[in-house]
Amino acid sequence: MNPTTATTWDEFMEGVWRQNPVFVMVLGMCPTLAVTVSGVNALSMGVATTFVLVCSCALVSLMRSFTPKEVRIAVYIVIIATFVTVVDYVIQAISLALYDALGAFIQLIVVNCIILGRAEAHASKNTPMPAMINAAGMGVGFTIGLLALGTVREVLGAGTLFGVALFGAQFQPWVIMVLPPGGFFVLGAWLLLFSWWARRKAGKEATQNA
Repeated sequence: MNPTTATTWDEFMEGVWRQNPVFVMVLGMCPTLAVTVSGVNALSMGVATTFVLVCSCALVSLMRSFTPKEVRIAVYIVIIATFVTVVDYVIQAISLALYDALGAFIQLIVVNCIILGRAEAHASKNTPMPAMINAAGMGVGFTIGLLALGTVREVLGAGTLFGVALFGAQFQPWVIMVLPPGGFFVLGAWLLLFSWWARRKAGKEATQNA
């Protein structure tokens, strides 16, 4: 792998794994807990957020040289809101049922701290391509986090996965999983798993370096 490819891969993987917005940085918890009652909802919100992330970071990067520092946050919000409006209308056109299921959380992508954080911390300081790659990694990482919660909650709470029945008629759904407390339980379990894995990896590295 040549240095350029390695750098590009590192930019992408930062958000997917090392700085995953859900399991490492614990950002965007409102949509993470609210819309992940099913795999379809989780995937749809993840894709929508990724689209807004990539497009807004690309435009912020292009405008970084002539955006006054005093109004940069306002400019970022206007840019993000523009792409959120596009997503809002596209989801309405594709499926009203999905639009109703996601509710106000589509519009609330505007204030998602992941997007504004990437715009301020990365896109405003880098050229468009690295900014878009980094944003894509963050979007994919966020989508993975949503899917991790959404699939568990749907399987246990409804006995389905992406609407496809997995168990027979005798299956008793864990109703709590599709209620708000279920989101906290599943998120806590995933965070515990990631914390255990990180400590285990750190222990192995310490043993190897000893």
